[in-house]
Amino acid sequence: MNATDLYARVRQTVLAALAEIIPDLPADIAARVEVTPTRDPAHGDMATNAAMVASKAARQPPARIAAALVQRLAAASGIAAAEAAGPGFVNLRLHPQTFRALLPVILANGEAYGDATAGAGTKINIEYVSANPTGPMHIGHCRGAVVGDALANLLTKAGYSVTKEYYINDAGAQVVALAWAAYWRYLQAIGTTLTEEDFAAEVPGGLQYKGDYLIPVGEALKAAYGASLATESKGIAAPEIWLETVKDTTIGAMMAEVREDLRLLGVRQDIFTSERALVASGAADAVIAKLQADGLIYEGVLEPPKGKTPDDWEPRPQTLFRSTNFGDDVDRPLRKSDGSNTYFANDIAYHADKIARGYDELIDVLGADHGGYVPRMKAAVRALSHDAVKFDAVLCQIVHILKGGVPVKMSKRAGSYITLRDLLEEVGKDAVRFTMLTRKADAQMEFDLDQVLATTRENPVFYVQYAHARCRSVLRAAAEMFPGARLADSDLSTTNVDTLDGEPELTLIRRLALWPRTVESAAFAREPHRIAFFLYDLAADFHMLWNRGKDDATLRFLQVDQPAATRARLALVAAAAVVIRSGLAVMGVTPVEEMR
Repeated sequence: MNATDLYARVRQTVLAALAEIIPDLPADIAARVEVTPTRDPAHGDMATNAAMVASKAARQPPARIAAALVQRLAAASGIAAAEAAGPGFVNLRLHPQTFRALLPVILANGEAYGDATAGAGTKINIEYVSANPTGPMHIGHCRGAVVGDALANLLTKAGYSVTKEYYINDAGAQVVALAWAAYWRYLQAIGTTLTEEDFAAEVPGGLQYKGDYLIPVGEALKAAYGASLATESKGIAAPEIWLETVKDTTIGAMMAEVREDLRLLGVRQDIFTSERALVASGAADAVIAKLQADGLIYEGVLEPPKGKTPDDWEPRPQTLFRSTNFGDDVDRPLRKSDGSNTYFANDIAYHADKIARGYDELIDVLGADHGGYVPRMKAAVRALSHDAVKFDAVLCQIVHILKGGVPVKMSKRAGSYITLRDLLEEVGKDAVRFTMLTRKADAQMEFDLDQVLATTRENPVFYVQYAHARCRSVLRAAAEMFPGARLADSDLSTTNVDTLDGEPELTLIRRLALWPRTVESAAFAREPHRIAFFLYDLAADFHMLWNRGKDDATLRFLQVDQPAATRARLALVAAAAVVIRSGLAVMGVTPVEEMR
């Protein structure tokens, strides 16, 4: 049990009372007992489903168990009242002192308040971003990067052992197309006499990447190799002369850009894994051989995809993985009819590598267009780990950038899309990260540049940071009003807070009490956006308390003639600031000391 989690402590009280009523209650039934906030504060502070979940095992109606629980819980320490409700719920009202006693705990623990043990050290690998290194990161990558990074922070706070990983998709046709585009910039750098049209006519599949971002790569190739990668007439040399060299140089340059973009966004991954290196190691062939040995590979012909007519479909024998044995809707090809491996075979090999590294769970943060990928990868992970490793995916929908109510124009540098760097230069890291977490990941969102920069309640970034800045301004003003007073959080943790008996103060403390529970539930659900919602509600409670003093001077936090009551209010303000910082740390957002 987390000693700083008030809800966890009350749950233990409920379980103890339930054990008195039903001594032999099975452990799996007890594990389903919950203590949650009531939907309507008029009904109390917390509610428990204990009577309902225990009813069947106890062979007693929920109402009878609820009545017995009410009798015991009403007499329990810290609980002011208990009342049966509905079909077997019990509502609880806690003594105000029970909530007030939480403030010293928050101040003593600092930003570690809310840290949970629910993860129990479970080893999780979370892979996110993993963009093809074919150009600058764009806003689609941005959302996955923020969601993945915040989720990694959240899981760490909830007690999991987390590794953050980036999978470099540096194999396949797209990287070859990128190398051709970089080679064109190289030919330009050495003064080719070719036109772009003539060059493009020689490129397999055409010239796909035309953004200005490859110009420095061409210059770097010229500096390193002079004209040696071209023919004497400064034309196209045979690909075997230059392709691997240009590919290596270009991928290195693009990944340096990616790493810099991620740094500016506040993202630092622990591991970067190369698909090309994995393929070169023979990992895909090895994993196919392993599945073959387990009897999960066969040669067969798949049914035509849905929507295809017989004229569109040519049945071909392929090497197939029995993914339907593990919940997928169709078996999946690992080798094509020509004997080459599919992309899915490479992906299986990559996840087999992660399994071999000893993770208990793998999480992939993917674009929403990869939804069909999830069942097949779940099947592969189950097969490879013999159901020992769990696979989960978080899907991120697209983001539309608006300014003045209209879509923002494309980036000239990228050539075809809005870059992450553009967005960061426009509004800054904190606004980008917070805003990306104000919607559930699988919901589409509009990123309104005007709103993100507004100084209003409708801008959640401003609203939450302003609450923290106000907390800090109160503490600075207190230091001036009471020179020599010890006002550090650790000093305020010993303050008598019994004078905090007004409903607005208690409302704020009740919100602070929810923080550990919010961390745990958001981590279990893999939903970091819940942190943004919590912080917005917390900011609203604090701003409401602040505004009382603006309207009535006697209700201000600082009263020079009431040092004891003032110190109690300062403990509350400092605790609110601690929890805001704790939440912003999960989101990767910097708390501000003052608004400028």
